Amino acid sequence: EVQLVESGGALVQTGGSLRLSCAASGFSFDQYAIGWFRQAPGKEREAVSCIGGAATSSFGDLIDYSDSVKGRFTISSDATKKIVYLQMDSLRPEDTAVYYCAADLLSPCTVVVRTRDPRMDYWGKGTLVTVSS
Repeated sequence: EVQLVESGGALVQTGGSLRLSCAASGFSFDQYAIGWFRQAPGKEREAVSCIGGAATSSFGDLIDYSDSVKGRFTISSDATKKIVYLQMDSLRPEDTAVYYCAADLLSPCTVVVRTRDPRMDYWGKGTLVTVSS
């Protein structure tokens, strides 16, 4: 059974930091791009960042970020543990959202991040991040 389980969401003050985790199971981790997405109340879901498995390296950059988080968020992965992390620093109230991780087979990360509402094979259920002003 494929599972993506997010954790780490919390209430944090402006300027604070959080680290989200996405634990993956049930599929070949190195063949998938794992993206972080977020959806704020009343807004469309948007891609935040993506990291590609080793098998996706021929498709371009293995890491990409949306312009809204570049320089503040850092994505990383532990292939042994099959966990993708999203380190979020300098948080702002506009970062408040439910954060989801999703996986797609052999997708370039630039497509995951730069395409509006990309089709992804698997989705987690999300974790809530609230940034107070």
